[in-house]
Amino acid sequence: MESCQAAGERFFRLYHGHCVEPDKDTLFNLLESIHSLNDKLRKATGEHFFNCNEFVALKALRNLFHHEAELVNEVRIIPIEKLPSVSTDLLFLCLVPSRLVLLSFEQLDRKRRVHEEETIRSTLKWYGNVVNINPCVFNFAVHAFEQLKALGVQIGGNEYAEFQASYEFEEEAGHSHFITGDIICHAGSVEEVLAVAFANVI
Repeated sequence: MESCQAAGERFFRLYHGHCVEPDKDTLFNLLESIHSLNDKLRKATGEHFFNCNEFVALKALRNLFHHEAELVNEVRIIPIEKLPSVSTDLLFLCLVPSRLVLLSFEQLDRKRRVHEEETIRSTLKWYGNVVNINPCVFNFAVHAFEQLKALGVQIGGNEYAEFQASYEFEEEAGHSHFITGDIICHAGSVEEVLAVAFANVI
C-alpha cells in the first residue's frame, strides 16, 4: 500500500504543478504519473481506473507520447489571459492536434475502441484541428481523489491537502466537483481563434 500512497502523492504534486505553471514537461510527467498510479493501485487493492473514461483518454495519449516522445512537442500550453476573446473555467488551455488524439485512440484495444470511443471522445473538448485536454485532466483528478478516498488510501503532501480542502469547500457550498471545460468566444468562432493561437504559440 505504501507504493500506492507514494504514487498518489506524486500524482497530486505533479497535478498541482501542472495547474500552477504548466508546460510540456509538466504534462508529460503528469501523464506518466497517472499511468503509474493506476499500476500501483491495481497491485495494492485490485482496483483500477479503467472504468473512468477520462483515464482511458489520458492513458491513450500517455502511451503515444511515451513511445513517440517527440510528438509532445506538438502540444501547446496557452494561458487564457493571452486570449482576451476567449473565456473558460480553467486558467490554461492544453491544445493537442486532433490527429494525434485520434492516433492515440487507434492504439486502444479493438473492443474498447468500437464500443466506447464516442464516450471517451466526449471527455475531451474538440475544436476543429485541435483538442483541449485540460478539462479531462482536471476531471480525472476528481475521479482519482474520490476513488482513492473510497478505498481508504491515505495520501500525504501539501498538494493533496489543498485539493482535499477545495473539494470539501465545493461539497459544503453545493458546487459540482467537475467542470464542463466549455469555451466561450467573444469574437469569431472558437475553432478559428484556437487555430490561430495554436499556430502562433511555440
